[in-house]
Amino acid sequence: MQTDWIWGLVGGLMIGTSAAIFLLGNGRIMGASGIIGGLVDRSGLGDWADRVAFLAALVVVPALMLPLYTVEVSTNITSNLGLVIAGGLLVGIGTRLANGCTSGHGVCGISRFSLRGIVATVFYLLAGGIAMVLFRHVLGVI
Repeated sequence: MQTDWIWGLVGGLMIGTSAAIFLLGNGRIMGASGIIGGLVDRSGLGDWADRVAFLAALVVVPALMLPLYTVEVSTNITSNLGLVIAGGLLVGIGTRLANGCTSGHGVCGISRFSLRGIVATVFYLLAGGIAMVLFRHVLGVI
């Protein structure tokens, strides 16, 4: 029986729970791009310890979950490093243009019924779908 969907459910529950804890504990939305951006542009130095702890948890918690994986997990990521770098840069530019990322708009915005968050998430999904069609089926890059 295929159980891949269970890991998606567990991951979604973990992200939602962490967003709720972050909001209740700090009184702020858990937007990863805002947390990272505050360290990069130095506007978040007042709470740098919280920001660094959040980012460290993004790395440490998946490593702690590794023993639970009993089967090989396929990520389907491309081996084309240039494409990965270009994708990362485009995501970074998109988060700056949208004033947030999918964790801020998608997880936290939709759960608060924020029209701005809902609209941003719809456009993120549309842009991702268009990019996949373009790169995979039209250009044959991926």
